[in-house]
Amino acid sequence: MLTRDENFNFRAAYWSVLHSLLYEALPPEIVRWGHTFLSYSVSDDKTRVSVKTKSLQTDDIIDVVGDLLIAADGCLSSIRRSFLPDHKLRYSGYCAWRGVFNFSDDENSETILGLKKAFPDLGKCLYFDLGLGTHAVFYELLNKRINWIWYVNQPEPQLKGNSVTMKVSPDMIEEMHAAAERVWVPELVKVIRETKEPFLNVIYDSEPLDRIVWDNVVLIGDAAHPTTPHGLRSTNMSILDGAVLGKCLEKWGVENLTSALEEYEFTRVPVVSEQVLFSRRLGRIKQGLALPNRVDQPFDPIIASQEECEELQQKNMPFLLDIPSIILGDII
Repeated sequence: MLTRDENFNFRAAYWSVLHSLLYEALPPEIVRWGHTFLSYSVSDDKTRVSVKTKSLQTDDIIDVVGDLLIAADGCLSSIRRSFLPDHKLRYSGYCAWRGVFNFSDDENSETILGLKKAFPDLGKCLYFDLGLGTHAVFYELLNKRINWIWYVNQPEPQLKGNSVTMKVSPDMIEEMHAAAERVWVPELVKVIRETKEPFLNVIYDSEPLDRIVWDNVVLIGDAAHPTTPHGLRSTNMSILDGAVLGKCLEKWGVENLTSALEEYEFTRVPVVSEQVLFSRRLGRIKQGLALPNRVDQPFDPIIASQEECEELQQKNMPFLLDIPSIILGDII
């Protein structure tokens, strides 16, 4: 065991649960299902934003006019690109094989009992398994499922469409299974082999942005700060973006929109910038890739010092326990 953090308080949730909570908190009929974003325009006096969408069922074009456009369109954000056409995502140097192993039909199967024997704290923690130039993450979800992620160094694949998830062929899956046999313990390999429909994510981030607001258009979430997943903060960062933006709008009101967006940007940019860079560094350490201060000595779990191992702990994330002051006021 390289390192262990008994006091790391972590919670995982299904996307469907988060989406339901958000949806149920909104007024009825506020969400337009089955529409795709086409374009937007800002009025000459910078007071209104018009968004053009298309119904996927009828092909009808619909215009929506509002005071503010909040761009939450992900790491490949087309709205961000309209302001920063030369800003490129940075390929991390590796991709992630992912899958969810469902053992709800037989929780006493040889596969799951073997995994829990090899990793006795499964269900009570996150496991990070490090090899030479690779690492895997796995943990138990609700409803008798194991979520696993395996990061593999490789040249950047060619993506098609507006997604960082690649379609994989049966041959690619077989090659992945064979590679897993060479790297991981048999108990983990068995879970990987028995997982239905594994998929491949291409891992990107970007250099932190100096600004995330233009007039009455604002970026939040991965659109504002594409990040690698190693800091376990992407969703948390997005939720805090939304919470801080909401509090700023509540504080200043629509009549002072510029002040509200300035405070939001001033509050979030320094925080998310450091978190993106920390997550990048953590990923490169675990994948045995070069670091600015460690070009010729990539991390090797076999010979790593205690200090190097402690650097892997999630509690080192900048602003890990920070609560923005605009939110803290309500808590106090």
